[in-house]
Amino acid sequence: MYETTFLVNASLDDHHIQSTIAKVQDTIEKNGGQIKAVEKIGRKRLAYPINKKNNGFFVSIEFVSAGNVVNQLNRFYQFEENVLRFLNVVVDKNTLKARQLSPAESENPSIPARSGSEKERTGSGKDEASTDKSS
Repeated sequence: MYETTFLVNASLDDHHIQSTIAKVQDTIEKNGGQIKAVEKIGRKRLAYPINKKNNGFFVSIEFVSAGNVVNQLNRFYQFEENVLRFLNVVVDKNTLKARQLSPAESENPSIPARSGSEKERTGSGKDEASTDKSS
């Protein structure tokens, strides 16, 4: 499973942004990929200007395919002038399992929380085990 996240020029009108997203989806599907999820994050202010643009429209697409689709996507992104930045990643099994957890399970994981004072967790104080050994 792969995830591609890309940044579209936000100064375009909504129609052009949607057509750019449709082109990416079409590229994935034409090369044998199957789209699992499309998340249109929306317009956000950038931390620093990219190509003299201060805002971008963020989109994330999850898809399943063979590795050749990623090469085709990279080629498409490089030639598409409305895409400012992109990132393609392989989603590993642990991440998939974490995403499948319900919100209640992700807030209360089965791993117990660490106990102890704030000094012990940050390492700024001595813990009991080290004091016992020095005695």
